[in-house]
Amino acid sequence: MILFPAVDLKNGQCVRLEQGDMARATVFNLDPAAQARSFAEQGFEYLHVVDLDGAFAGKPMNALAVEAMLKAVTMPVQLGGGIRDLKTVEAWLDKGIARVIIGTAAVRDPELVKSAAKKFPGRVAVGLDARDGKVAVEGWAETSQVTALEIAQRFEDAGVAAIIFTDIARDGLLKGLNLDATIALAERISIPVIASGGFASIEDVKALLEPRAKKLAGAIAGRALYDGRLDPAAALTLIRNARAAA
Repeated sequence: MILFPAVDLKNGQCVRLEQGDMARATVFNLDPAAQARSFAEQGFEYLHVVDLDGAFAGKPMNALAVEAMLKAVTMPVQLGGGIRDLKTVEAWLDKGIARVIIGTAAVRDPELVKSAAKKFPGRVAVGLDARDGKVAVEGWAETSQVTALEIAQRFEDAGVAAIIFTDIARDGLLKGLNLDATIALAERISIPVIASGGFASIEDVKALLEPRAKKLAGAIAGRALYDGRLDPAAALTLIRNARAAA
C-alpha cells in the first residue's frame, strides 16, 4: 500500500480542483518544488503529479514546474496530463519521471498505451477517471460511453504498471474514497489499481488497510493533506505498521 501525495499543476502553481472543474481551483502553493520537498520531508515515498493545463491542451504545459520538482526530490514521481504520444512519454521518462500516466489517449488511442508499455516496461500507467461509471476524457471535459472496466480489460496483457482509478464525483470534495467501485475494478483485473478521488481522513487509510482492500496497490491524497485533515505522520505510521505485520 503506497500513499501518494498529489500535486496538481495549473499556471505553474500547486492547486486543487473540485470535481475536476478548472473554475473551482484553490491555490495551495505558488512553488510546486517546495511542495514536493515538503512531502519528501514528511516521509512520503512516491509523488503523484498532474499537469492540469496539459490535460486540457493535450500537450505538456507545466514542464518547468515538473522539472523543478524532479530536481527538488529524490523520490520517484509519476506524472499525468497531456501525455498523448510516444514522443512525450519518452521525453518525460528521459527527464527522470519514474512513471507516466496516460489518460485520454488510453481511450482514444489504446495502441499508444500498448506500444509505450512494451517499450518502457513498468513505467506506463493508465489513468481512468469515471463519472457515473463512464470514463471521462480531455481533462474530464467530455464523458465517453465506455466503462473503466472495459478499458482496463483492453490492457490486461499489455504490461501496464498500474491503473489509477478516480471517482470524479468525489474528487476534491473530501467525501471519502469510493472504495466499493475501486475494489470491484481491482477484483476483475490483474493490473494493480490505485484509488483516487475524495480522500478525506485517517479513516480512508484504515479502510485501505482492511482485508477487503488487499488488491489495491495504493491511494492518492490531495486536498486532505493540504488543509490538514490528514496527518501525514499518522497515516504513514499506520501503513508502515501494516506492512511490518504482513
